[in-house]
Amino acid sequence: MDKNIMAVGAFFGMTAIILGAFGAHALKEILSPEQLQVFETGVKYQMYHALFLLFISLVPSVSDKSKKTISWLVSIGVLLFSGSIYILSMGVAENVKKVIGPLTPIGGSLMITGWIVLLITILKKKS
Repeated sequence: MDKNIMAVGAFFGMTAIILGAFGAHALKEILSPEQLQVFETGVKYQMYHALFLLFISLVPSVSDKSKKTISWLVSIGVLLFSGSIYILSMGVAENVKKVIGPLTPIGGSLMITGWIVLLITILKKKS
């Protein structure tokens, strides 16, 4: 289980760096400064949660059940949140925005829920 969580964290971290470089170089000429800032927000949150998954995989005091729940919430959250931000920052057509736009807050809510599960797990833990 920990190996899988660590692998997902490493994958998210690697792709965040690749996408960050892509945004800083290739997209700099294509996107407006505002669009680029939105794209970078997706990269930042992806990287934060890559590190969060790596952290969770290494903490022995968090149960395997909690780790599994957190990793699913965060992984799906990153895909929906950052993925939708990447697409929306490209200035997609209005009809695509109507479909993709609602995924951003859903993804954000899933990531927040992952942090809530960690907080509850810590507070329930007996010293």
